[in-house]
Amino acid sequence: GGLILFAIFSLVMDVFKIGYYSSFYSCLSAIKIIYPIVQAIFVVVQTYFLWVSAKDCIHVHLNVTRCGLMLTLTTNLAVWMSAVTDESVHKTHSKLKKNTTEEIFRWLLKERSQRVGMRSSSVEECNCNSQICQIFKNGYFWLYPFNIEYSLFASAMVYVMWKNVGRFIDHHSHHIQRLKFRLFRRTFFVGIMLGLIILVSGLGVLILYEVQVNSSTESSKKSQALTMYYIFNIVCLSLMSLVCIGGSVIYRFDKRDMDRHKNPTRTLDVALLMGAALGQYAISYYSIVAIVASTPRDTISALNLTYALLMIAQHTFQNIFVIEGLHRQPP
Repeated sequence: GGLILFAIFSLVMDVFKIGYYSSFYSCLSAIKIIYPIVQAIFVVVQTYFLWVSAKDCIHVHLNVTRCGLMLTLTTNLAVWMSAVTDESVHKTHSKLKKNTTEEIFRWLLKERSQRVGMRSSSVEECNCNSQICQIFKNGYFWLYPFNIEYSLFASAMVYVMWKNVGRFIDHHSHHIQRLKFRLFRRTFFVGIMLGLIILVSGLGVLILYEVQVNSSTESSKKSQALTMYYIFNIVCLSLMSLVCIGGSVIYRFDKRDMDRHKNPTRTLDVALLMGAALGQYAISYYSIVAIVASTPRDTISALNLTYALLMIAQHTFQNIFVIEGLHRQPP
């Protein structure tokens, strides 16, 4: 389901890219227009393939199957790297356009145009001046994160398929516990409502923070926005840490066996979970070092330090809770 959601947005992004590049067909290399078309076909075919075959453990033509799956995996990683690079170049150009003179920006645009396939003599003709062109341009850059997530999502699923080639399922794995969610029973509904409240509140705080920081020139309003942002995140991280600790304590009273059998999907889940946490650990660590080394120390610094420490604690407690839950047998 998640793969299909990201695939739909990736297809919309390809449509926007085709519309944007079609505006420059007279001065743009044909490969720039063909690329999003081929990518859209790849997304459709791969999504259908994963939807149909994701649960298969293949036992015929093992080497050919592994080769094909690894080729698909590396293709997804290449698409992911391309999307990240394009998004970074776009953000860099947007920042340069605001902070440098028009001549320098035009020179940088010309240099990039020569690399991506535009004819250098026709750079002026390739300016995106029409309203529909601007819509296509802004639209497909806003949709880049969905394409990035789709590539990572597909890579993870293909990796699990690759690990499952030639694998025999353990006998205990045939007994699958079906989860029956009842929306208005006990605390399940309360949990959903609390989660939605936190989600909506977080979006509201983020919007207010972005508006006040980017539009206001007064330092006092920026300080108020930062204070609001840090206090909200500190409260959320504290609640999440307490919930994860509470869940781990409940595990101690739930007498269930631990599943120690080989499971490629679970192994990948744990590896991705720990790998993703390393980035946040690094950010929090460098934030703590910068705050401790900086002077003077004001309220914002204290809130930032608390936020960084809680971020480390929350990720640690959450990973312990999730990993232990992944290894527990069904009731």
